[in-house]
Amino acid sequence: MTSGALEALSYPFERNFLKPPGKGERVLVIGAERNFRPPVAAAADMTLVQGFRPDFLALRKAGFDVVPAAAGSGFDAAMVLLGRHRAENEARIAEALVRVRPGGAIVAAGMKKEGAASLRKRLSGLLAMEGHAARGHGVVFWLVQPERGNGEAAAALSRSSACRADGFETAPGGFSHNGVDPGSQFLLASLPDDLSGAVADFGAGWGYLAAGIAGTLGRVSAIDLYEAHYPSLEAARRNLARGAAGVPCEFFWHDLLSEPVTRRYDIVVMNPPFHRGRAAEPAIGSAMIRSAARALKTGGRLFMVANRPLPYEPVLASAFAAHGEIVRNARFKVLWARRQEQSPSGGAVSRRARPIRAARQSS
Repeated sequence: MTSGALEALSYPFERNFLKPPGKGERVLVIGAERNFRPPVAAAADMTLVQGFRPDFLALRKAGFDVVPAAAGSGFDAAMVLLGRHRAENEARIAEALVRVRPGGAIVAAGMKKEGAASLRKRLSGLLAMEGHAARGHGVVFWLVQPERGNGEAAAALSRSSACRADGFETAPGGFSHNGVDPGSQFLLASLPDDLSGAVADFGAGWGYLAAGIAGTLGRVSAIDLYEAHYPSLEAARRNLARGAAGVPCEFFWHDLLSEPVTRRYDIVVMNPPFHRGRAAEPAIGSAMIRSAARALKTGGRLFMVANRPLPYEPVLASAFAAHGEIVRNARFKVLWARRQEQSPSGGAVSRRARPIRAARQSS
């Protein structure tokens, strides 16, 4: 969230186009990120909705009342912070439309370069807008909920924002929301056949890897899914309810970079992100590798996929007793690592890195 969007959000209240929510009134704020500050006119009781775990934790630490998903109705107003994803923005507007009482105001703001102006134009065909304005690089638009509400418009936006991929439900704004990620496909196809015991999927998204492991590897006893994006985790919960082939699954809304994993696993699989927003940050993947090392049992194994240029091998070497590469193609490489085993005398055994099977080149 940029300061431009926050500035634009304040505009209709500062210019008296809308009456500021008063004390005792309830305001739903959808999409607030860690740097959120209330508009100067907002003195009401605010409930913030933020489904990305790191931002949720930062907002809660700052003293806000914050929840991972909107609930309830009868709010006196809603403020919607828009992002880059069209489907996610439409889903946020739909949430506001079903939560705000008749006569309540709905204000949405975002950045021009991220499509906020285009969204306003699309919504003007569905909703009776009260006004809109440009504020620097930001755009704001607002409406007042009619007496009969906007149920039809909310339903239309919910339908248009629904995301699916190859028979799976995905989540607007989440990783690979518009299709199965080719890196995850490559990892699943490259996993060895001898996986067994308790498995953790770090950065599980909407559950593609977990569903594939549950459906094809019969000796897996349980799968735990860890994901920071709450809507993706909820989609994974529904996907695995249909496709886990009887394997017990548990779901953890979790920030692997700041929150410790308390359980221990025989196997960890992951396709770690290496972007935060628009900036490339390979350090995210490095931190997840270290988290995986801590979460594995003695002798436990990690399997991960990464873009070929990313230098994760030194991190694997520092965190594990052995590591290697299974296979690579033109874009990705699948890596493995094993935590230290204990010798019969109780000492650690370190094994020379070797691939599980010979690496091959493929296009």
